[in-house]
Amino acid sequence: MAAPIRLREDLSSVEVRAFARNSKDAGQVRRLLAIARILDGGSRSEAAGIAGVTLQIIRDWVVRYNEGGVAGLATRKAPGPRTILHDGHRHALAKVIETGPIAAVHGVVRWRIIDLVQWLWDEFEVSISKQALGHELRTMGYRKLTARPHHRGQQPDDIAVFKKSSAPVWRKSARPSPKGRA
Repeated sequence: MAAPIRLREDLSSVEVRAFARNSKDAGQVRRLLAIARILDGGSRSEAAGIAGVTLQIIRDWVVRYNEGGVAGLATRKAPGPRTILHDGHRHALAKVIETGPIAAVHGVVRWRIIDLVQWLWDEFEVSISKQALGHELRTMGYRKLTARPHHRGQQPDDIAVFKKSSAPVWRKSARPSPKGRA
């Protein structure tokens, strides 16, 4: 059996428990209490029992505590998948969106996400899904906007003519008949 990883001792178990008491992160509190038990002289198996985890996870927590102290045991956000596009792709994409499509060249009169997916494949041979490209465009600051239809012959004065509103008709309710109350 290998020797356990040595635990740093710059904080006492009382100080670690004080940090646990003040923490709002439940996962960090659980990790700190397990570390405090080890600092008290308890075994790693006891610490695993307290935290409800395996010995391997206790070992990982000890490594994290040795590297980052109390802050190293805070719950971290997963990094998520890496993006497919790099900065060169994003700059070219922004440029083509800003200039707009040329109907004779691109075959469309306005950009849709599916058209931009095809454009990325044609230009860079980068395969990306519609959802991923939509996410990329949102992070680049673009929003999906569709113009409201506008008839070419519409006159501003005609709009005012059709926006007349009628006054509401208010009438007093009739008195209920005594026969209807049964």
